[in-house]
Amino acid sequence: MNFLTAMIAIVVGIAAGTGAGFLLSKTLGARNLESAKAQARNILREAQVSAEHMKREKLTEAKEEIFRLRQEIEKEGKERRNELQRAERRLEQKEENLDRKLDRVNHREEELKGRQEELEARLLDVEETKRKQMERLEEIAGMTRETARDLLLRQTEEDAQHILGLRLKELEEKAKREAERKAREIIVTAVQRCAVEHTSEAAVSVVHLPSDEMKGRIIGREGRNIRTFETLAGVDLIVDDTPEAVTLSSFDPVRREIARLSLERLVTDGRIHPARIEELIEKATRDVEEQIVEAGESALLETGIKNMHSELVHTLGQLKFRFSYGQNALQHSLEVAYISGMIAAELGLDEEIARRAGLLHDLGKAVDHQIEGPHALIGADLARRYNESPEIVNAIASHHEDQEAKSIYDVIVAAADAVSASRPGARRESLDAYVKRLEKLEELAKGFNGVSKAYAIQAGREVRVVVSPNISDDGVVHKIAFDIARKIEEEMKYPGQIKVTVTRETRATEYAK
Repeated sequence: MNFLTAMIAIVVGIAAGTGAGFLLSKTLGARNLESAKAQARNILREAQVSAEHMKREKLTEAKEEIFRLRQEIEKEGKERRNELQRAERRLEQKEENLDRKLDRVNHREEELKGRQEELEARLLDVEETKRKQMERLEEIAGMTRETARDLLLRQTEEDAQHILGLRLKELEEKAKREAERKAREIIVTAVQRCAVEHTSEAAVSVVHLPSDEMKGRIIGREGRNIRTFETLAGVDLIVDDTPEAVTLSSFDPVRREIARLSLERLVTDGRIHPARIEELIEKATRDVEEQIVEAGESALLETGIKNMHSELVHTLGQLKFRFSYGQNALQHSLEVAYISGMIAAELGLDEEIARRAGLLHDLGKAVDHQIEGPHALIGADLARRYNESPEIVNAIASHHEDQEAKSIYDVIVAAADAVSASRPGARRESLDAYVKRLEKLEELAKGFNGVSKAYAIQAGREVRVVVSPNISDDGVVHKIAFDIARKIEEEMKYPGQIKVTVTRETRATEYAK
């Protein structure tokens, strides 16, 4: 306030512009300055007092905070010490428990060791007792241990044979009950629905002549006619002592058919010379090619198969002139196609795929004289080359087990092929092969112990086996039948199936005198 008054006086002095006013303001300013200094000292003194007070308060707060932190640290340390003490006590307890367990284990080990020694001693006593008993038994029985063991083994083997035979009989009857009815129903249905003739055609290789004079004309001057015919037809023309007949020989059935047709036309025409021979062979070739294509297309039409490559149709038609054991290959393929389709229909499968695979299964037989290898693999390669589906190719390749079966259609075609080949009248064998097969069957059956006689009957489709009368166990009889059947399957090849019948015969003979 004094300072303000002084400032006003100075301002008034300056405004008045007089010396008295200036002096007065100077005097007032001096007094006010002293007053301001005094006031400043008071303010400084108050500030010092306030600062000292705040200092004491902060020191007090710091001490309190230090005290609090010290208490917390001491409390935490105490808890840590307590926890360590508890952990130490637990470890001491565990160590004591382990020591007790170790003592028990050591004690148990000592007991087991003592017991083991006792058992070993007893075992030695038992072995010694057993040895003495065996010696006593040998003395009583009058036979050695080896003899008794052999006797026991023989008895055990006989018992095993009996049990095995009964078990085989039981399993066989069970399998028949579960599978034979359905399989027979499917196969018989397919065979009955497939109405085919039981007559078999034969490959014609003999041309009949109106007279023996025609042989000379066929041979021609210095043999020029026969040489021209053989060169152009690709066959061997055999003119022998057979009356009114000549023989055509060729490994190619199509070529042999062309030669047969040409020769018959030459004989009918009567004009036999090289130019005429060439003309008729060319005409016969065209006619046979037309027959081949017609046969292939007719087979497709009969089986209802569509969209087949023309080369496959041509190759299929060539089967018309191919025969196997007297059975025409094309007719056999048609029959397999029918049976395959029927079996597939019975099983709820695609009938068209089965028929197609059955029709083409023997395709390789048309060219197997030109390409090396099994006809099944040759036919599969042809089918694959002309874009047949993998199912068809696999069925062709596997129907004679040249390749592993991969689908149900492979099995169907193989079964249909076996049915077609083994039905009565389908095929015929040469006499030598037929007799050898019968002898092989009888020889194989006689090779088993206990078999006294064996007879192959019904064209080799059944073997009657007579065993020695000293075999009195029915189980052994069934076992012999089972073993013979498996042996036939392993060592012989045959169409269809062979029935094995084993009988036990006892005869008593006396003479009246």
